Amino acid sequence: MAPAKIAVVEEQIILVDTGGKIIGQAPKLASHHANTPLHLAFSCYVFDEQGRYLLTRRALSKKVWPGWWTVSFCGHLSPGETAVDALRRRADFELGIKKLRDIALILPDYRYKTPPYKGIIENEICPVYVAVLNSEPVPNPDEVEEYEWVVWPKVLKLVENNPGKYSWWMEDEIKLLKKSPEFKQFLAKLIKKRTG
Repeated sequence: MAPAKIAVVEEQIILVDTGGKIIGQAPKLASHHANTPLHLAFSCYVFDEQGRYLLTRRALSKKVWPGWWTVSFCGHLSPGETAVDALRRRADFELGIKKLRDIALILPDYRYKTPPYKGIIENEICPVYVAVLNSEPVPNPDEVEEYEWVVWPKVLKLVENNPGKYSWWMEDEIKLLKKSPEFKQFLAKLIKKRTG
């Protein structure tokens, strides 16, 4: 008797109109091209209890922006999934992170569209979150090439002094995070816990 075939279900993304209203879904990989439709996503900036930021480098095998340094992790919402559920799922899948705490939404209305990268455009409504991790990540090599823990002021200098080395969306998000009172409060709480 031949072994049973296991069906592989391709990950779906949620398509939205310019107002953020859901208008459908589509296969993730096939949807990223020169005319990528607007869809839902998120970025997450992870810090440890010492206040260091988890900077990751995308796997060289990634279809979009392979090998670029970027946010701790990011991803897409699946149909029927909340943003926080998607965030926890991707944290586990990309970095083997089973527990995140102090998850907070910092930039709820962030939206971006990248210039083409090898003919592919990212086009997302992409709220930006922060979270705290109290263990070491275990990266999935299909997603993350390498990672570093870096103090936040150094991250800002690295991005400012090396334009084009970091993903387009990270460079763009950091400009907004610098101005965000909520992000400043989050960092201040981390420092207070560390020193208090």
